Amino acid sequence: MPYQFFDSHASEYDAWYDTDAGKAIFTMEADCLKPLLRSYPRPYLEIGVGSGRFAQALEIEYGVEPASTMAYLAKARGIKVTQANGEELPFPNETFGGLLIAFTLCFLDNPQKALQEACRVLVPEGGLALGLILKRSPWAEFYAEKGKEGHPIYSQARFYSKDEVENLLRLSGFKEFQYRSILFQPPGQNIYHTEKPTEGYFKNAGFSVIGSRKR
Repeated sequence: MPYQFFDSHASEYDAWYDTDAGKAIFTMEADCLKPLLRSYPRPYLEIGVGSGRFAQALEIEYGVEPASTMAYLAKARGIKVTQANGEELPFPNETFGGLLIAFTLCFLDNPQKALQEACRVLVPEGGLALGLILKRSPWAEFYAEKGKEGHPIYSQARFYSKDEVENLLRLSGFKEFQYRSILFQPPGQNIYHTEKPTEGYFKNAGFSVIGSRKR
């Protein structure tokens, strides 16, 4: 994962969320995530908390983040952040009721190990809300093209298909997949109108949320 880029460009990365497009997209993504995350018991942990935007909006108490500058921004937003990797969570077994992983999966060196760790730290009735851009969606193709052009972040990303993600989740101890989708507008625009989240999986959605419970 390109931690060095996130450290040296943290403010620039975070400032995107204050643009017109960033505000609209973030609001839609948070609305899509919220019901699934809130169906799990507290406390909550975000793996790959970044600058803390989602954790703050979704009232997530704890976060882990390997990039120190990002972790600093998240702490400033009131999140209790531990600097660590998702593949090695510094928490005892069965510590959290709900987990969020938003956009982080595609940058992990070992996504299965991270999901196994996520399962380990969940209580028996706990669950995971996984927000991601799925392979072959218009948005995944848009960012993959940016990666081919040498973008420092998207050149590091690996996008997964729905079947690949479900397989990773099953292998890591999760069950009962539930989908929500949003962002059916094309990528690369300056202005986005607000959409309401749609229940279920749609291959043309720009943002998909998969809810799953510990098996």
